[in-house]
Amino acid sequence: MIITAGMLAAVARYAAAADGPSAAVDRAVAEQLARAGVAPAARCTDAVFIRRAYLDVTGTLPTAAEVRSFLDDRAPDKREALVDRLLGSEAYADYGSMRWCDLLRVKSEFPVNLWPNAVQAYHRWIRTAVRDNLPYDRFARELLTASGSNFRVPQVNFYRAVPSKTPEALAQAAALAFLGERAERWQKERLHGVAGFFAQVGYKETAEWKEEIVYFNAAATNARPSAVLPDGVRVTFAPEEDPRAVFADWLTGPGSLRFARCAANRAWAWLLGRGIVEEPDDFRPDNPPSNPALLDLLARELAAGRYDLRRLYAIILKSETYQRGSVPRAASLAESERHFACYPVRRLEAEVLIDAINQITGSGEAYTSQIPEPFSHIPPEVRAVALADGSVTSPFLSLFGRSPRETGLLAERATEATAAQRLHLLNASHVQRKLEEGVRLHEALRRAGDGPREAAETLFLTILSRPPTADELAAVAAYREAAGGGRRAATDVAWALINTAEFQYRH
Repeated sequence: MIITAGMLAAVARYAAAADGPSAAVDRAVAEQLARAGVAPAARCTDAVFIRRAYLDVTGTLPTAAEVRSFLDDRAPDKREALVDRLLGSEAYADYGSMRWCDLLRVKSEFPVNLWPNAVQAYHRWIRTAVRDNLPYDRFARELLTASGSNFRVPQVNFYRAVPSKTPEALAQAAALAFLGERAERWQKERLHGVAGFFAQVGYKETAEWKEEIVYFNAAATNARPSAVLPDGVRVTFAPEEDPRAVFADWLTGPGSLRFARCAANRAWAWLLGRGIVEEPDDFRPDNPPSNPALLDLLARELAAGRYDLRRLYAIILKSETYQRGSVPRAASLAESERHFACYPVRRLEAEVLIDAINQITGSGEAYTSQIPEPFSHIPPEVRAVALADGSVTSPFLSLFGRSPRETGLLAERATEATAAQRLHLLNASHVQRKLEEGVRLHEALRRAGDGPREAAETLFLTILSRPPTADELAAVAAYREAAGGGRRAATDVAWALINTAEFQYRH
């Protein structure tokens, strides 16, 4: 594509825009788009934005009333106000902790054996950290330097959520979580050098069932007098010095942006569907960022903001880059998505999808563990994104690709739609019962009145977070007349809407 005067004018507008980190994000993206000759997509509509923001921040759909209120609001800063409100919600804490639990392998049974008591404690600590906006450098430091009981000091489960307890395995877990690097690909000497920071992590059992103490073992037979940081610098330890604290000092210290770059890239990927370094857990020299200036900008903002992740999310969410439509103007969709010229369309996660169906219908879900140890009852009203334990699941979650939480890699989560998934949504009695027996949707329709227009608007606002078009109103009215109206017709329309790509995907 030829760079046009319009593209250059757009860059100039961004350069002259009001100061602020979100504007700086837009300038970094606009400059890259101009160099690549890729035109940005138009700004998304308010209806698209409210649905997108709810899903990306909280993993939930807005209610019909919330959509109506947002669309009727004429305040020029209503999008920014919505972002702030969502980031302060309990739903944000639930959804954010689910993402971290995937990364940190929060699971009670094989191949990660945290056990149920430890899982509940670990999940509670993670959720509290997300809810209270614990600075990310403190979050990482507490995990890396923790000692104590896996039941009473939840952070020590970072060292237990690894199938192997060798120093090399622990080094790999730390590199993946906090540097986004797959250390198993490192040269053997490099991995051995970093493993020296974890050679004195000790484990011992107690008299309590399944309890284990994680501690700094100063007398470990495999203790090393020195270790090598990931940047190649060798560090020597004092005899009673915990090498994990030395590693945490380097990781979160002001002299290195690698930690901040990894966190900023992961936040960008969570909100925009792909990382600036893609995949977000595959930092390496031969996998460079698609926009180095953007990644460095976000990392500096995170560090300057004292590792306030909520502030970083707000910067991204309030940018024009995030608020672009999903329909690209460029001929190549892949090129548009790579340079963030449009919002990438992607399927809802398994937990978000079933929560959305349950929210719409007012139904619940039955969750079980294949190895219940001990047996625990999960109330049906609990949201799937709020489940603490990766071992607790349901047939729906398994079918739709929920992360097994075995490796900590983002790619563990299956994102491609399958024929079995399509068939389940089209004709499974599981979905049919929810639509027919769920009280919330039919109560909303009753309150809306008996008119076909009111019923159609309620269905579309509830399921797709937007009003129906004139053609859609006509189609719904025609079907209601052919079907004789009533509850059956409304259920059929709702089922059809749930089977649309518009419902099943972020856009």
